[in-house]
Amino acid sequence: MTDTSTPTPTPEGQLRDSRVININRVAKVVKGGRRFSFTALVVIGDGAGRVGLGYGKAKEVPLAIQKGTEEARRNLFRVPLASSTITHPVIGEMGAGRVLLKPAAPGTGVIAGGAARAILEEAGIGDVLCKSLGSPNHINVARATIAGLKALKRPDEVARHRGIPADEFVPAGLLAAYRESERLSAAAPDEDEE
Repeated sequence: MTDTSTPTPTPEGQLRDSRVININRVAKVVKGGRRFSFTALVVIGDGAGRVGLGYGKAKEVPLAIQKGTEEARRNLFRVPLASSTITHPVIGEMGAGRVLLKPAAPGTGVIAGGAARAILEEAGIGDVLCKSLGSPNHINVARATIAGLKALKRPDEVARHRGIPADEFVPAGLLAAYRESERLSAAAPDEDEE
């Protein structure tokens, strides 16, 4: 089961409601039959650059979703944004999952499928191209997408590492959009958990 509804925007710094990517029924074979339980893959974000992924397992679906949401809150991290897109192309890898993420022009929208789309929308990325290159499994795709987002570098971080000013190697439009995004995120107080 996949939730494809578009989440509503929230005030800066507040987390949206958790979004369920996938619910799976799993079985443990014991003497006398099978014991069923449920797993839930959940993403949570604020729509302004913070996102987290969680995986919960329990005997009942609501408990699995609750556990997944709690883990997602613990795993929150900030994504470097340049306006409504990412700062550079990246391939995220986790297990057999490989996901290619590329910045897109304003107005392109989120071109992604399944688990990657939910994560990118929750992170507040509005314009991005995404392609799953490896495993089609929801869990692998989701974890590879998160790995790709964590691998994104900030232009000022790369400039400091290279020892040259950022405007020498970063396109002017991208740098301006990144600085505007950073200014807006610095203006909003950063709440860790609610």
